[in-house]
Amino acid sequence: MTTKKSVKIKKLAASLCLGLSSILLMNSALANSLGYLRADGQYIVNEQGEKVLLRGMGLGGWMLQEGYMLKLGNLGQQHVMRAKIQELIGAEATQEFYNAWLANHTTKADIDAMAKWGFNSVRLPMHYNLYTLPIEQEPVKGQNTWLEQGFAMTDQLVAWAKANNMYVILDLHAAPGGQGNDFAISDRDPNTPSLWQSEANQQKMIELWRKLAQRYANEPAVGAYDIINEPNWGFENVADKNGCKETKNEPLKKLMVDVTKAIRSVDTKHLIIIEGNCWGNNYAGVLPQWDSNMALSFHKYWNNNTLGDIKTHLELRQKYNIPIWLGESGENSNVWFADAIGLVESQGIGWAWWPLKKLGFNNPLEVKPNAGYLALVDYWNGKGEKPSAIEAKKALMQLANHDINFANNIQHPEVIDAMFRQPHSTLNLPFKEHRISKSGGTVAAVDYDMGRSGYAYFDKDYANYHVSTGGQRTPWNRGTTYRNEGVDIAFDAAKKSHFIDSIETGEWTEYTVEVDKAGVYKLSAEANSAVATGRIGVSVNNETLAVDAPVAQSDKWLSTPLANVKLQQGTNKIRIHAKAGGYNLLSLQLKN
Repeated sequence: MTTKKSVKIKKLAASLCLGLSSILLMNSALANSLGYLRADGQYIVNEQGEKVLLRGMGLGGWMLQEGYMLKLGNLGQQHVMRAKIQELIGAEATQEFYNAWLANHTTKADIDAMAKWGFNSVRLPMHYNLYTLPIEQEPVKGQNTWLEQGFAMTDQLVAWAKANNMYVILDLHAAPGGQGNDFAISDRDPNTPSLWQSEANQQKMIELWRKLAQRYANEPAVGAYDIINEPNWGFENVADKNGCKETKNEPLKKLMVDVTKAIRSVDTKHLIIIEGNCWGNNYAGVLPQWDSNMALSFHKYWNNNTLGDIKTHLELRQKYNIPIWLGESGENSNVWFADAIGLVESQGIGWAWWPLKKLGFNNPLEVKPNAGYLALVDYWNGKGEKPSAIEAKKALMQLANHDINFANNIQHPEVIDAMFRQPHSTLNLPFKEHRISKSGGTVAAVDYDMGRSGYAYFDKDYANYHVSTGGQRTPWNRGTTYRNEGVDIAFDAAKKSHFIDSIETGEWTEYTVEVDKAGVYKLSAEANSAVATGRIGVSVNNETLAVDAPVAQSDKWLSTPLANVKLQQGTNKIRIHAKAGGYNLLSLQLKN
């Protein structure tokens, strides 16, 4: 339950994050007014020539759903999910669901919150089918039917962002026909011609960008045109499905040149962002740039965070004197977030994280789905019974009207802290306020401090680096709930409380407590253990105490006496060490 005190401390943390991010902005004048962004050598600058470090979020899941964001990774593409929904509730109700989804997923409240947290930009992943018909549905072959819905949604987003001095970067995430063999990211239907197999699809993409550029030519709040997201296609060798070994990329370059010409026929002001093959990272044959106001985007997921891991992109920036931008990254732990952002910002590179929200725990906003929708997920995953049409519609409409709306999302302050403050600070902040009165108090174990690994907590499994290691995807918080650090967290339904589980020897968590009265307090832990070897150690205000308390082997939560601890009035730090792992920790209790 969120208390007034916890809200207060979260507001304090948020204000600290925002203050630090403002200090660290590279001479950005965003707070004064929005002006057109442009390329100036190796940097993105504003109209005054001041460097602008873009800090943004991608609105994944809004205009374009990807299956994993809805716990439907097995279904993948949006059109597949839509067909499954229609099988259950019919075409009319399915359209009602999608109308509600588009109306509620991203609203003014989301953008206002992003600005408050410190973001200065937002990347809009566009699905072309909200702006124009698929070529297969055009009444007249070769012509383009324009749909007002996508343009109106974009207009509204630009207005919300502009009111918050934020830029919108338009990103064609799903191009006509789909631009790669990673089907879900572009809603590609392999039974119809892809973007690369159809001249008509390419012409539609070119004309869509001409239309967008014409509409926003005089709007400086539109920061840039990211003309194609993550192309991944083997042009030279079909076996190279995602284009990672491509050496020429001729069709990709030709299409991007043609799009640039269409944009420049109506708009000479806006920055154009290009992406290479292999999910935005293979630029073989693409450069040098063909426009004087152009930036290069790269995407980064699940690899190490050293200079060597971005060396290729830094070399392209230097060789071609072009700005580079980390246009998409995320889907990892807070350790990885802080390290990646610290890395690119140290090189003067801005970023856009992915995504703002989903049904998952490792984003700024978490969608908590209703029980009826989870039953639907079980059915579609082959683990549950088929619901009735009435039940299915009720669950889907609750998801679209209620669950995805900002007001009902779970906010993750520790994720925001990892993105803005932790890349540049080793200071801990309280996750929640822990007030210890004259008689004592209780501290939930999962409410340890916010901060970097090794400063606020230590856990042996803390991020996923499978791209660099070549191994399996590795978990961090194995319970995938409550917080996005390495600390493993589970939920006790009987207690209606989260707890730390899978504690290993050497791991620890630190807690900032505010004590009303100095004195000696009896410290105990509410814990249980599946083994007879769990032992707890304690440090108070950086002093290690002579504590080696055994945790009784039991499946019930038991009080484990730890020590009599001397606490000063005001702020104190208590660190709980696992001298021997194998136990679970629910809470700490202090009594005077």
